[in-house]
Amino acid sequence: MGFTDQRFNVNLSILFTELPLLERPAAAAAAGFTAVELWWPWVDSPVPGQAELDALQHAIEEAGVQLTGLNFYAGQLPGPDRGALSVPGEESERFRANIDVAARFAASLGCTALNALYGNRVEGVDPAEQDALALENLVLAARAADRIGAVLLIEALNRPESPLYPLVSAPAAVEVVDKVNEATGLGNARFLMDLYHLSMNGEDPPAVIERFAAKTGHVQIADNPGRGAPGTGSLPLEDLLDQLTKAGYDGWVGLEYKPGERPSAEAFDWLAR
Repeated sequence: MGFTDQRFNVNLSILFTELPLLERPAAAAAAGFTAVELWWPWVDSPVPGQAELDALQHAIEEAGVQLTGLNFYAGQLPGPDRGALSVPGEESERFRANIDVAARFAASLGCTALNALYGNRVEGVDPAEQDALALENLVLAARAADRIGAVLLIEALNRPESPLYPLVSAPAAVEVVDKVNEATGLGNARFLMDLYHLSMNGEDPPAVIERFAAKTGHVQIADNPGRGAPGTGSLPLEDLLDQLTKAGYDGWVGLEYKPGERPSAEAFDWLAR
């Protein structure tokens, strides 16, 4: 057991960001990784031009890495936004326009996990209205994911960093997972368990793993405090991942941490080659 028994991928939206987007897949491969994941790379465009999509697909294929996770359009991320699907008006429409684009791009690279960030609460809008809109959009996203043989991931963030985001606990996110599965009958909505966010929320990660491992479709890690590499904080990440393995989780573990002041290529010294 331990880190050497896990399948790690690199999130290219937080690591290797000192490089242009199209150079990051090769950099991850040079660092020894065979898989990568991404937030939606075009923050201003839910429907980028085909040339942009083709260029990124080519860069991933040329690097010889597998794309194992992709976010749907989520607004300005990084930035003030935390998703678009529950935000009435233009943002909801942008999310809907992105659904098939993201699904087709994922399918072109054999990616079978699509993450849909819920979106912030909007001042002056009834939360119940936002939740109803969210369910409508998540149902559309789940159906699109199902068409390409993918799961739909729903993530809990943390309240200190995302105070307007309503899903700031594992039970809150899993409740939405269950509602989507009930609405579609597909059973392909899953919980994205980010151990950093759980810790920031003051949750008990071992208890969350025990309760929700069976509903977990993807795991992401960063240490806390600081959202740095394992070993830079106090989270017992190795033990938590061992617990997840024993609970039956055998999927990818996304490295979604900040490299600090060093180049990203030097931020993997905690992991034996």
